[in-house]
Amino acid sequence: MPANPTPLVNGEKANRREQIMAAAAELFAHHGFHGVGIDDIGAAVGISGPALYRHFRSKDAILGEMLNSISRYLLDGGTARASQRDEPGEVLEALVDFHVDFALTHPALITVQERNLANLTDSDRKQVRALQRQYVEVWVRAISDAVPGIGERQARSAAHAVFGLINSTPYNRHLGDSELAEMLCRLALGALHSAK
Repeated sequence: MPANPTPLVNGEKANRREQIMAAAAELFAHHGFHGVGIDDIGAAVGISGPALYRHFRSKDAILGEMLNSISRYLLDGGTARASQRDEPGEVLEALVDFHVDFALTHPALITVQERNLANLTDSDRKQVRALQRQYVEVWVRAISDAVPGIGERQARSAAHAVFGLINSTPYNRHLGDSELAEMLCRLALGALHSAK
């Protein structure tokens, strides 16, 4: 596992819960939430399905923690990048770079996040939605500051449109990662600056 924190790994080495979530993310992305059983997840991390219950109370709990972790990671990363720069154009570029890097590095997480909100428990869905709204607001502020004359509703719509563009990367792997990242950043920034 990577030494830097990721959406599912908080330290230098993944603990068992993090390993389970990472394996479940790959399985959910490829087979769908309902196409994966506890035994499948256990086998992916080298334990029995029932042994998973020592770490998570259910498959729903795995998904809930996974999507909350992803949403928290995006919010924290976006907020950090927005606060590290003073120039509005640089803030917007940093946010685009961050989200593109996330999408290219974690295509399974993008897929799970997009497909499985409806599979969350009500309380997990509320938490994830609240984090996602906060992340969108980071973008709305950055777009509003960087694009003269854009209204708040336009900025919000532009943010969602750019998320759609960037989050399509699991289905658009015709280019190498660096070439695709460069193109996505260029397209996203072009779209945002012409949103008014």
